[in-house]
Amino acid sequence: MISSEVTKNNNENNTSLLRRFTKKVQGVGTIRLVRAGRYNSRPLSEYKKKKEALKKITKRANTERLKKLGKIKSGYYK
Repeated sequence: MISSEVTKNNNENNTSLLRRFTKKVQGVGTIRLVRAGRYNSRPLSEYKKKKEALKKITKRANTERLKKLGKIKSGYYK
């Protein structure tokens, strides 16, 4: 991550220091990079994909079994 640093001058108040820091952060593009990567996620590994697929298959099989036993109505999945 890119870091931005500002030091306070002798006759500078906090608002102008904050304004200068904000301008520097905008110039470097730190906020843009953070916002761009906020919702991006890594692709799932092969292991995770297989695990989720097996979970779906077992859940579907269990639902079908319960339907055949009459414990679940055919159009109701809760």
